[in-house]
Amino acid sequence: MLQYPQIDPVALQLGPISIHWYGLMYLLGFAAVWLLGRRRIRQGHTDLTLRDLEDIIFYSVIGVIVGGRLGYALLYKPGHYLSHPLEILHIWEGGMSFHGGLIGVLAVLFWYSWRRGRHFLDIADFIAPMIPLGLAAGRWGNFVNGELWGRVTDLPWGMVFPHAGPLPRHPSQLYEMMLEGLLLFAFLWWYSSSPRRRGQVSGMFLAGYGTARFFVEFTREPDDFLGLVAAGLSMGQLLSIPMVLAGVLILWKSAGRSSPARTD
Repeated sequence: MLQYPQIDPVALQLGPISIHWYGLMYLLGFAAVWLLGRRRIRQGHTDLTLRDLEDIIFYSVIGVIVGGRLGYALLYKPGHYLSHPLEILHIWEGGMSFHGGLIGVLAVLFWYSWRRGRHFLDIADFIAPMIPLGLAAGRWGNFVNGELWGRVTDLPWGMVFPHAGPLPRHPSQLYEMMLEGLLLFAFLWWYSSSPRRRGQVSGMFLAGYGTARFFVEFTREPDDFLGLVAAGLSMGQLLSIPMVLAGVLILWKSAGRSSPARTD
């Protein structure tokens, strides 16, 4: 059994201003996308410019925040937030949904591709391999905050979290950091290094993330205000199923295209 390392969630205190590790992890994630995106542009994996990359990151930040918050409010606590709509703006109180954030990013990418007269999947294939590093940073932030812990376990690496009672639990944040983050990033980076048909990289990201999230959820404690939603599955699992199906559909349709292979 392991003891939670009691990491202070506040990274830096500047008078009345507290800078939290969780917020810094968001910044680190977007910084990683910027650095890796510059590398992919230099390597010729896309004809996007550095200005395009910076614009995409800027609008994606908006998509993540707006989509993540609305997704949490409407998917996880619709009754509460429909009765108290102004509380949706209270982002500092916590409550973000990955699936909502993904929808927000997809929306801004659709808008940006339409505005620039580009194919949506070309932009999505360029950005998809870098997203898992941002997810890994976010899961580390969850671990530092001591939140979103796992279910009770008797495995030797079970961990006692300070706000989860005396029993050891799966460090599911670290599982997610590894599977949905670092391993998925390594695979997608390798997969996208060779020419692929339009949509294949995006489809692989959707299928890969959805599958990893679905199985990790079996070790993660369901939200106490939701529990298991249907058929013994959590909300995270139910939302991941459409991701896997969409990814498989995109891969299937991409494999049947007669167009030349693409590198982005």
